[in-house]
Amino acid sequence: MNQDRFERFQVGLTEVSRLLLPFAIIWLLGSIGLGWLVKSFVILLGLLVLTPILAFVGFRWWLSRNLIQSDCPVCHYEFASLNHSEFNCPNCGEALRAENQKFNRLTPADTIDVSAVEVLADSTDD
Repeated sequence: MNQDRFERFQVGLTEVSRLLLPFAIIWLLGSIGLGWLVKSFVILLGLLVLTPILAFVGFRWWLSRNLIQSDCPVCHYEFASLNHSEFNCPNCGEALRAENQKFNRLTPADTIDVSAVEVLADSTDD
């Protein structure tokens, strides 16, 4: 039973030595004047960790400024698109452009876009 305790202690000692080995190497490099190598490695490791985080935050910020969700002015189908882009409505196929947080129809030059209004005729007998 005593041998079992000794084996557990040995396993524990080897695990601790594995954890202490990197710290011992860093201390040794710093003591012989190669601290700049350790600092460079730490800076590089920090950049590798921070770069994806900053890229993700920057992409989310850009997307929040440039993604528009609105209705098609023709068929009132709601969908999303990027700001200042031209595209077709996925429902009716109308050519649209995203501007000022809404979708506008694309019309050829010299075209007047009108809305029809129903006029009720009064029947007056003279």
